Order: sequence, then C-alpha cells, then structure tokens
Amino acid sequence: MKGIVFTGDKGVEVRDFEVPSPGPGEVIVKIRASGMCGSDLHVYRGAAVKPSAELLVQGHEPCGEIVQVGAGVSAATAKVGDRVMIHHYWGCGTCIDCRTGWPQMCRTAEPRVPTLNEHGAHAEYMRIPAIQTMPLPDSLSYAAGAAIGCGTGTAWGALLRLGDISGKTIAVFGQGPVGLSATMFAASLGARVIAVDIAQGRLDQARAFGADVVVNSAEVDAVEAIRAATAGRGPELVLETSGVTRVAQQALDVAAPWGRICFIGIGADIAFNTKDTLRRQLTIVTSWTMSTVEQMRCAEYVDRMKLPVEDLFSHRWTLDQAVEAYEWFDRQDAGKGVFEAV
Repeated sequence: MKGIVFTGDKGVEVRDFEVPSPGPGEVIVKIRASGMCGSDLHVYRGAAVKPSAELLVQGHEPCGEIVQVGAGVSAATAKVGDRVMIHHYWGCGTCIDCRTGWPQMCRTAEPRVPTLNEHGAHAEYMRIPAIQTMPLPDSLSYAAGAAIGCGTGTAWGALLRLGDISGKTIAVFGQGPVGLSATMFAASLGARVIAVDIAQGRLDQARAFGADVVVNSAEVDAVEAIRAATAGRGPELVLETSGVTRVAQQALDVAAPWGRICFIGIGADIAFNTKDTLRRQLTIVTSWTMSTVEQMRCAEYVDRMKLPVEDLFSHRWTLDQAVEAYEWFDRQDAGKGVFEAV
C-alpha cells in the first residue's frame, strides 16, 4: 500500500508498505479521509533524517471503513463495513485514564500515537485497536469525521474546559481549522464570538461560521480592538489556538476580571506576575484534544445541529499529491486540507 512519510527539512515521499494484518483486538480500517493538521508541520519542518531510516506513515486525523477484524473483537465493538472515526491515541486500556476515555493520559504505559510511534493515516490502510474506533453518523462525510477526530474535536474539548458559554462573549485567537471550529461551536451554543486572526480570508470564514466581531490583528491592536468591542471590560471567555507567544500573551491580557482562559495552541511561552493576575480572579486552563466519549458526543452534536464542518476543507488531495499538498500547507495562508481515497 502507499503511505506518506516525512524525511525532514520539508521532504515528503510516498513509499510502499505492506498492507497490515490485524492482531488480537485490532481492526484494519480502509482510510477514506485523512486530515492535515498544523502539528504535522513540526515534523515536516524538522531536521533531515538518514536515507536508511525506517520512517512512520504520517497523518493522525483518520476516518474510514473497517475491512478486517482481528481475533477477540466482538461484533458489538466493531465489524466489517462499519463507518468509523478513530481516536488517535491508545494506552494500556486498564488504568483510570484509559478507562474514562483518556488514553492520551495513560498512567502506566507510553501512549501509542500514529506518526510518533505507530504508522499513521496518510495511507490506504491503518491498523488500530478496535476499541479506538467509534461510529460515524450516517449523514456525516468521512472528511467531517476526520476533522472531528482531531482539530474540530480539539475545539470541542477546549470549550468544554471553559464551561458554560451560552450568553457570554468569547474571544477566539487564531482562525485556523481549530479556531474556526471553536467559532462555529461557540456561535451555535449561543455565545457572542470575537474572532481574531491575521488573515482576512480566515476572518471571512469565521464570519460565515457565526462570528459577531472579527479583528484583523495584522492591521489593528487586537487587545484594544477587543476591549472596544466589550465596552472596555474584555471578554468573559478567551480561547487561544495559535501557539504563538505574542498572541498567547494578548489572550491573557485581554480577559475580563473573573474571566476564564483556555490555551490549546502548541508552543507558546506565557509569563505573568501573580500579584497582578490574582487580583483579576482569572481561571486559566489548558486542554489536550478530547476523550473518546466526547469525540462521539461532538460528532452527534455536529450531526444534530447540521454544522458545516465540511466547509473547513479548502483543499482535497490524493496520496500521490503529497509533495504539492504539504508545500501548500506549509504556507499556512488558507484553510484545511485532507487526503481522500480515489
């Protein structure tokens, strides 16, 4: 089968791999859609590897159809023909975190993560534990299921960490796929959304997804603009998705007294003085993707509310277009890409 690997220094190759076979408790999924995630770029832009290195297939936003089932997998868990999303972490399966749907927080074993220590989804087939599959609602496309499996689901998880948002004002910093998903969810849940980004195209999409106010931080001071839009007080809720240190600091600075802030962008360094900050009575939290349970709830909500998750995708590719696809994605000036089966 074909699979996409990163060779470092922005090198991409499509290589041949053996079609995997399922072990006990495992299934083989024919990948119908595999989303491109911004975190891919950390590896894509990394140091070059030796030509002889054994590289892992990339991609951790998989969605597809079960085509083979291993020993010990009951039909109630997974069966051939099921349309499934995939929760792209798995751990020991028995510790308290695994049992509550948080295998990425496994306490007794190093979590298995596609692209890091397991083959990923930018391929024709993928082998995974059956328990990490979950039903894709019939009305949702494979591409929508792939988005929910990571970026869109990450936005859902972050809003859960912020708590009740109905009737409140939320500033969403960064309108990439995660930020746009957060804007879409927050608007549908009854919040007033202030969307912040440096790209006008993304802000236009945010407006289409329900943002009440858009702020182009390449043209105006974001903190001043948000305060102006909130009568000087600042928003009750803030979500930071960019992972850029300067932007994360703005997110911290702009929150209203008693405000709640959630950081999900990767890579930012944030500093604050406790004397100044404690007097603002802030609640600061982080969020890492979502649980298996919330992934299913997220998909059910998208299905019930008929949210336009499919509109996140601006570009669709085949595996053979991997080089072109990642050259485009590396520019980070447009929407979201997905590899789809022909």
